[in-house]
Amino acid sequence: MRKYTIVITKSAGKELAKLPVQTILRIREAVSELTDDPRPPTCKKLKGFKDLYRIRVGDYRVIYSVQDSILTVEILKIGDRKDIYS
Repeated sequence: MRKYTIVITKSAGKELAKLPVQTILRIREAVSELTDDPRPPTCKKLKGFKDLYRIRVGDYRVIYSVQDSILTVEILKIGDRKDIYS
């Protein structure tokens, strides 16, 4: 099975660092699972975008893109569900 590489953008890394430790651990675990399956059954494709998806981790959302040609998952945004889409 091919493994995908996870790339976290600088802005997503900053957003992650602001969260409580317990939340960071849960998000890191969920993101690491994307290496095996970048489109798990729980992910949702974002409407209006070609390759953007989101996963839910409690009240937080992780928005990412998948590039199958280079086996990369790029984490673009991490935040509370009430703030993430604005």
